[in-house]
Amino acid sequence: MKKLKIKGMKDKHSIDIEISNIVMGSGDFLRLDRMDFAEEVLDKYIALGGNVFDTARHYRFSEKALGHWMEKRDIRDKVIVLTKGCHPVRDDHSKPRVNAKAIEEDLMTSLAYLKTDYVDLYALHRDDPTEPVAPIMEALHKHVEAGRIRAIGLSNWELRRVIEADQYAKDHGLTRISFTSPNLSLAKPIKPRWENCVFANEDMLSWHEVTQKPLLSWSSQAGGFFSGRFSPEIKDNQEMVDVYYSKDNWQRYERVIALAHEKGVSPIQISLAYVLNQSFPTAAIIGSENQEELTSSIASATIQLTTEEMNWLNLQSKELR
Repeated sequence: MKKLKIKGMKDKHSIDIEISNIVMGSGDFLRLDRMDFAEEVLDKYIALGGNVFDTARHYRFSEKALGHWMEKRDIRDKVIVLTKGCHPVRDDHSKPRVNAKAIEEDLMTSLAYLKTDYVDLYALHRDDPTEPVAPIMEALHKHVEAGRIRAIGLSNWELRRVIEADQYAKDHGLTRISFTSPNLSLAKPIKPRWENCVFANEDMLSWHEVTQKPLLSWSSQAGGFFSGRFSPEIKDNQEMVDVYYSKDNWQRYERVIALAHEKGVSPIQISLAYVLNQSFPTAAIIGSENQEELTSSIASATIQLTTEEMNWLNLQSKELR
């Protein structure tokens, strides 16, 4: 599996954190009451060359389950943990929690649940644009200095705020942003899939191309839009209809099918390959809940797409030469 490097800090020295470009997401299957089943998937992911696991304080079950598995396998020093904090109040998303107090609270709880004294990658799950970046970056830097975090990132932050936060860190000698984690997929959302989520638009992609900062995409396969499960006539999933059912996305779907047939792979593998063939380092967070889905997703990482194919899939050209 292809690897990419994320800049981090350990014992106040710069390090490169090497992660696989397929990230094992938590999914609803990763919970303590389903560990017999979940462990098979986690073990298979490691056997296939994966090494990074995505979770979050907001996910009610997965941190405890992941911590249990790492302890049972005695594998903590062999894997990379990405967790996230500062999600709004679960039952009231109008109440943001992006501040130094919430960072401390969520990080320390995550460390306890994960049964570890540090996380390799730590991202803020949401943003609060009314909160100044200075105390946020100061708080994150404090935890990096204390050895609790090795690299920091921002998930679901608009580009303007990402740049502002990183510039503040640079100007004040603090730990800088090492990665972002917005949504990136071939299917473009009509509206955010979940409240206050951020899709990587063209400006953000251009910024990543210039900076070469890694982007770790969630929902890389657009909720299975290219799986064959959906069509313009099938409207039994209202969330998918509201988010992805557009004329342009159905045209992308037709092109994915054509290219998949030409390459002898599945359409959903082409859609994941699109995320992994950007002009800057990317990783795809996947939600595979069984070994078959996992194997298919990892195989997608071997598919090479040309610039012409990428542009054609994304409707930036009319013909594929």
